[in-house]
Amino acid sequence: MSVKEDIRSQIIGALAGANFPINTPEELFAALPNGPDTTCKSGDVELKASDAGEVLTADDFPFKSAEDVAKAIVEGAGL
Repeated sequence: MSVKEDIRSQIIGALAGANFPINTPEELFAALPNGPDTTCKSGDVELKASDAGEVLTADDFPFKSAEDVAKAIVEGAGL
């Protein structure tokens, strides 16, 4: 599995119990198991939820699914 797919899968898994739509970064943090400290790791790549602010913009919201969140973060991070 590629780093991109591994990180994507971890994000989707972390949001398995989330209620959608997610309309704000605060709602996104609240939906994650460890809030802004939730971390996805694959190989040498580590993405912390608190870093999502660097890759997400207001235009990315609302998110309608965990897959939407994963796509936006993975693409925004350039993986």
